[in-house]
Amino acid sequence: MDLALLRTFVTVHRAGSFTRAAALLGLSQPAVTSQIRSLERQLGRPLFLRRPRGVTPTTVGDELAHKIAPHLDALTEITEAGLDEESVTRTLHLAGPPEFAAERALPALAPLIDRGLAVRTSFGSADELLNGLAAGHHDLAVTTTRPRGGLLTATPLCDEEHVLVGAPRWAARLGGPAALQDRGPKALDPVPVVEVHETMPLVTRYWSAVFDARPTAPAAVIAGDLRAVLACTAAGAGIAVVPRYLAAPALDRGEIVSLLDPPVPPLRTYFLVVRTGTLALPHIARAHEWLLRAAAAW
Repeated sequence: MDLALLRTFVTVHRAGSFTRAAALLGLSQPAVTSQIRSLERQLGRPLFLRRPRGVTPTTVGDELAHKIAPHLDALTEITEAGLDEESVTRTLHLAGPPEFAAERALPALAPLIDRGLAVRTSFGSADELLNGLAAGHHDLAVTTTRPRGGLLTATPLCDEEHVLVGAPRWAARLGGPAALQDRGPKALDPVPVVEVHETMPLVTRYWSAVFDARPTAPAAVIAGDLRAVLACTAAGAGIAVVPRYLAAPALDRGEIVSLLDPPVPPLRTYFLVVRTGTLALPHIARAHEWLLRAAAAW
């Protein structure tokens, strides 16, 4: 049986779409369709059910994928093994939130540059990152959303604690953590909020976890990068919810103050996501392992 047909089959099985599989394989959609039909004729069984939006594997298709996918991944690893860290430069296309990439991911990968790795970065929302990864635009994505389906594989990377912060003058006006805890979220209603998006994802998640409520006022300032949110907050523009790792230096310098110390602080999990099977490629596997190792100290 032609290994090229099997590779195409596994890619379609993981992608759930002839169109997406074609993009990943660098083939036309008719070529992918032809290869799957050829394989189905050889087996005498249908492998996929055609749907309005993609394809669904039959039980025979699921069984075949379960049997052959690990072996195809192993073959890829063997054929790529010669491209080690001392040979030809391999480029890693990394995607993630800009501040996380700047403060954590890229510094963690820096030692690999001397070993032949090149890095290109892309930024965007969680949905944009996962869609780009699925389409083959990225090799590795750091995201706060765990993907669904078999095309992408996610590994928990680290948790980040969220903290409610403001400039010292706002802390003085609110009366400190104890007073804020007693008065609840209504005490914060008149205070301007600085956020990364109009939907106020960080503040909404914090209000829900800590106050069991929703914020009532829109954000006063929207800045698409959490570092900009932090700078605006330190300048006195209002209050914000930011990751503690990002806020720690400003907290230590007294530029901002933690406004509340909840018994259970809100956490958000980051995932390291790849297209299923691509960890057989040495440069992706090396970066994946390096980030997981670095995250143990985050």
